[in-house]
Amino acid sequence: MEANCAQVVLIPERDDDVSLTKPLLSQENNHVEVNQLSLKTKDLEGQLPLYNNGASSSRTCLNLINAVSGVGVLSMPYAVAQGGWLSLVIFLLVGLLCYYTGILIQRCMCAHPSIHSYPDIGRYAFGPTGQNIIAAFMYIELYLVAISFLILEGDNLDKLFPGSKVEFYSVTLEGKKMFILLAAFIILPTTWLRDLAVLAYVSAIGLVASVVLTGSLVWACIADAGIQQTKGDMLNLQGLPTALGLYFVCFTGHAVFPTIYSSMRNKNQFSKVLFISTILCTLNYGLTAVLGYLIYGNEVQSQVTLNLPSDKIYTKIAIYTTLINPLAKYALLIAPITSAIEERISVIVKSSTSLVIRTLILLSTVVLASSIPFFGYLMSFIGSFLSVMATVLFPCVCYLKIYGSFRDVSAELVAILFILIIGVLVAVMGTYTSLQQIIGSL
Repeated sequence: MEANCAQVVLIPERDDDVSLTKPLLSQENNHVEVNQLSLKTKDLEGQLPLYNNGASSSRTCLNLINAVSGVGVLSMPYAVAQGGWLSLVIFLLVGLLCYYTGILIQRCMCAHPSIHSYPDIGRYAFGPTGQNIIAAFMYIELYLVAISFLILEGDNLDKLFPGSKVEFYSVTLEGKKMFILLAAFIILPTTWLRDLAVLAYVSAIGLVASVVLTGSLVWACIADAGIQQTKGDMLNLQGLPTALGLYFVCFTGHAVFPTIYSSMRNKNQFSKVLFISTILCTLNYGLTAVLGYLIYGNEVQSQVTLNLPSDKIYTKIAIYTTLINPLAKYALLIAPITSAIEERISVIVKSSTSLVIRTLILLSTVVLASSIPFFGYLMSFIGSFLSVMATVLFPCVCYLKIYGSFRDVSAELVAILFILIIGVLVAVMGTYTSLQQIIGSL
């Protein structure tokens, strides 16, 4: 079925109002301007801003690639090391599956013109409960990704400046923990900003960072490291749940698909643009995975930048470019969380209490980032539990509920049920494995 609104019969309007101008977790008596939360929700993924006449297909493609591309690319070689070469076939299937569920989100958007965000889809399908559940998962995912950003900063800065330490009275800070705290000090002022549009543009450097990382691996392969003599594992069943979780992280971006779809000039082109962006992201991820595993084999670390030789210019370029993106995106990630908390406790937007809340949220992520020693385990948990929910389970369930597709047996229904079964299995197995790894490493 071609996914465009012209071919979808609109569902009658629900009694409950569906609007992006409502907060993600709604409350009857609002004391905060909800439009401000709506703006931050659009900005949080770092996509390019909307355009007066709608975004063209090429700009939409860039928006989609920017929304999907992220720190997950750093763990791709490690994912192959965990699952083996044959797990790359599963990686391609994950990409195809996530493309299809992206199309399901588009069809849900076509159900009613007042649907503008992912939580709106949940509200239209299941009422306020559905909206709150989807919003809660989005908040948790954003919070954990913010933690992973700090871990990323600490690990890579420690690699660039090994042995660094600072003594403050009787307290000595050194290594990864010192750099996590340093990154937090740099990020802190950005969390106080009200207008995040500038950071949204800066965070688009994530596109550049992914290309630079791949280029650095090519450079390393040609100039220095070469290819490992060991062939690597063909399939590692024990590490497959971890690999699956990391693969799903690579295609996490569905939460912002409705906003990008709404910004399009020609919405009927969304399926084609999504297909092109998925292909480009898959090629970039796949090339990074293959190069990283060929060069470093089973010795590859959870962030492939940690394997690059410290004294090489391409290493510094790759790491510096990679580190800029989290510094810019952190504030975008936590903006919806802080806004929801401020609304719940009725904080005046410009009060000092708001600054305290934002600072405390940052400090909480610093504490957790310092406690979780392994980047790969956290990313695997995010992929297995939260990303599978957002990219597989929610789109399928909402689509079935909105269009009543579960009432008639069809090939599409069988396919969606099969996807749901796969999603549940990945979520259960991957979440259990990643939590076991995280607890065991504490």
